[in-house]
Amino acid sequence: MTIKVEITRRAALLGAGAAVAGAGFASSNVAFAAAEKQGPMTAPVARYAVGDFEVNTLLDGAVTVGEPQKTFGMNVEPNAFVAHSDDNFIPTDSFKAYFTPTLVNTGNELVLFDTGVGEGGRPGRGNMRSALGNAGYTPEQVDIVVITHMHPDHIGGLMEGGAPAFPNARYVTAQKEYDFWAAMDTEANGVTKLMAKNVKPLAEKMTFLDDGGSVTSGVTAMNAHGHTPGHTIYMLESDGHQLLLAADTANHYVWSLARPEWEVRFDMDKEAAAATRRSVLGMLASDKIPFVGYHMPFPAVGYVAVDGDGYRYVPASYQMHL
Repeated sequence: MTIKVEITRRAALLGAGAAVAGAGFASSNVAFAAAEKQGPMTAPVARYAVGDFEVNTLLDGAVTVGEPQKTFGMNVEPNAFVAHSDDNFIPTDSFKAYFTPTLVNTGNELVLFDTGVGEGGRPGRGNMRSALGNAGYTPEQVDIVVITHMHPDHIGGLMEGGAPAFPNARYVTAQKEYDFWAAMDTEANGVTKLMAKNVKPLAEKMTFLDDGGSVTSGVTAMNAHGHTPGHTIYMLESDGHQLLLAADTANHYVWSLARPEWEVRFDMDKEAAAATRRSVLGMLASDKIPFVGYHMPFPAVGYVAVDGDGYRYVPASYQMHL
């Protein structure tokens, strides 16, 4: 087989010129300083469509934590923990924890789910207000703030400078969750101290829900107890589409979601939390419903697939942009 190559006079002249220029650079003594490395970068907001709803996941921050098995898989042998980690190409000496509130524009109301660490938070967190701005909104535009549970990384952003961070909002949380923490001594622990500071001052503007309660049209509460006594997740439904805001049901995509029976240090009732994970993940897998996990790798939106006797996290790609 013969391939005929024709070179025009113009191409030959251009090629010769490029060669001369290249030779000039090669022989030059000019040195260029190396550009400074900028470090890891993650976009602070991602946007998805769920029917007529716009769902924005907001990166409050991310931190690197050491000794993962002191937090996840506490009830499994170290060699099993290592083998499972190796199978998923992640190290066993550290992990990345993400914090992701969700903002939903229903077309009628702007609803924020959880508020991040807030002012005074530890390094790497407390950027939710900035992410909100990057999404194109201001705190004054938020109509409803929903708290899935009372852990500090969810209620820390409710107040700023002693005043409500979302001055025009009403608030929603689960009755059981509020009652449990409110009944405890204010000085009992870090949660009760922060709740007294950030949540109780807003109680008069709060609506308290039980399982099946409605936040607003298309947003329904679902019990997901175990992580905390009243930990509650929320199903979004619009124009025949669904997405579950799963909060802290599974706090790591490999060591919690994939292995729902593995204990998590922050789960207050570990047996109930494992049962909740199994139930919720089974529903997501069978019904192929996407979800937002508060601590999933940002942008925190994905699917659940059955994988043997466990599950597999499948990050969303373009499905929700079509």
